[in-house]
Amino acid sequence: MDNQDFVTKVEQLLRHVATVITHRGREHLEDYNITPPQFTALLNLIDAGEITMGDLCQKLYLACSTVTDLIDRMEKNGYVERFKDGKDRRVIRLRVLPDGWAVYEDVIKTRKAYLEGVLNHLGEPERQQLISSLEQVYASMKPETK
Repeated sequence: MDNQDFVTKVEQLLRHVATVITHRGREHLEDYNITPPQFTALLNLIDAGEITMGDLCQKLYLACSTVTDLIDRMEKNGYVERFKDGKDRRVIRLRVLPDGWAVYEDVIKTRKAYLEGVLNHLGEPERQQLISSLEQVYASMKPETK
């Protein structure tokens, strides 16, 4: 297999795996009052900690008006809150509230249970190789810190 075929196959497989895992988690979102785009915002907030609205817009690649609508609904449902930055009161920051954390933890638990069923046939050497390979790929693509 030449390099181009290898890259094409890896991209396709990673995309398919990510899609299946995402869809499994989204099926569980129906149990909560949260949409898939809101859950994506929640994931970004949890990964980043307290961040500004502007930073969230950049992470989601969405217009600020769209993200404002998402956050409005999430705030109404008690998943997140807005607060003014302590250093610059013009800046609005976001943080995840306990109900948002509960949704996140439950959906991730569902995804992990699904993966456990899919991966339980792997022996220890295969598990370690899979983790090592994914860590190497991720380390190569992580954006540099600013």
